[in-house]
Amino acid sequence: LEQHEAPVVSMMMYANVGAAYEADGKTGIAHYLEHLAFKGTSRIGTRNYPEEKKALDQLDVLFDKILAAEAAGDQAKIAELNEQFKTVQAEADAYVEQNKFGQIVEQSGGTGLNATTAADATRYFYNLPSNKLELWFSLESERFLDPVFREFYKEKEVILEERRMRVDNSPIGQMVERFSEVAFTTNPYRRPVIGYQEDLRKATRADVKTFFDTYYGPSNLIAAVVGDVDPNQVKQWAEAYFGRYQSRTHPDQLVVSEAPQTETRSYTLELVSQPWYLEGYHRPGINDPDHVVYGMIDSILTGGRTARLYKALVEPQIALDIGSANGFPGDKQPTILLLYGLTAPGHTVEELAVGLEAELQRLQTEPVDTATLDRVKTQSRAGLLSQLDSNEGMASLLAEYEAKTGDWRNVFEEIQAIEAVSAADVQRVAQATFRPENRTVGKLISAGDSAPTDEAPTDEALEEA
Repeated sequence: LEQHEAPVVSMMMYANVGAAYEADGKTGIAHYLEHLAFKGTSRIGTRNYPEEKKALDQLDVLFDKILAAEAAGDQAKIAELNEQFKTVQAEADAYVEQNKFGQIVEQSGGTGLNATTAADATRYFYNLPSNKLELWFSLESERFLDPVFREFYKEKEVILEERRMRVDNSPIGQMVERFSEVAFTTNPYRRPVIGYQEDLRKATRADVKTFFDTYYGPSNLIAAVVGDVDPNQVKQWAEAYFGRYQSRTHPDQLVVSEAPQTETRSYTLELVSQPWYLEGYHRPGINDPDHVVYGMIDSILTGGRTARLYKALVEPQIALDIGSANGFPGDKQPTILLLYGLTAPGHTVEELAVGLEAELQRLQTEPVDTATLDRVKTQSRAGLLSQLDSNEGMASLLAEYEAKTGDWRNVFEEIQAIEAVSAADVQRVAQATFRPENRTVGKLISAGDSAPTDEAPTDEALEEA
């Protein structure tokens, strides 16, 4: 898409695969792959790839032996193999040119080099001066044509530490992970994007390669280029660089068959934390006609200081904070509208639940007033237009809508869909959704009188939970 306001270009490579596509027992592989995609190829990031490959292959063999020794409980053998592993790891490290991929991008004026893993997708993105755009085609095609997955075992420790920080040592992280497990029974959204600790520990480089070979074929990758570009030149470069890819069998579509919930599900965790309350309701995915209606409901309840839950719970100091995740943990499949709150000192999660229930009942019994509906429509339009106003936001949305809805043009149809939402739509969807049998409740109870306040989960943390 051409945007000639400044001589810069934003690029998004959208892999149409996320953690929801992993097999049970192999959680976290999509996230591993995101990390390893920055480690280079057989030509980028190595001083001597033939020799490095020998060491990498030897590490894989040793790790398999370590897992076997652990299964047998042979502590002496484990210690011996770990020493051998350290020696070979040092040999492999000697061939690595650290962060070579990132250095090439930065030396060419690139900014914002990053990636994210979610339930539905994995995104790789950065910006370049427009006269360096061909470099993106070269680097991006190379890293998904010839990945090496070097430094896998070192990255394993990074990811395990990331899990410890975000989940194992975080009360709200544990709370969110448990919520998915209770709310879903067969939907793969029940598993954490970051992966379970034991799966992460036992993962192998072969697991990553199998996942890559299955899901990173050309038919499952979507590239968006937005900025100061010549479309004809972009097409030529795309054919020259990505035309090197061999076609692969398109991966099977993810089939989700979650049975309708028939009664309220609930759980309680007792941890060293201030009390939190989570309440979520099943809702359809992004391709349902009522998708934008759920956005309106979310804004009515939690969209800033004028939102109903803020006025009902935060202003009277029943809650210190309230929030939501509309489409948790993804929205390509049937999903969850999640509402949460942190209780204020001297108040309980039960009080927060009562206040929340009153506002949900109000949505079902009273048509939303015109002023409120107009306000949330304005907020929704402004939020969408703000994202579309930047090269980065445009690239992200074009790729996402192409992947999730089948046509990137649908993002521009959402403005009209927002405008068409009526008070009757809001009431109808609220009545269909906010039913006790469709509800999952999570309570985080303080295990101590002086529990620290755990910060509210960010959108990124919820997406990766």
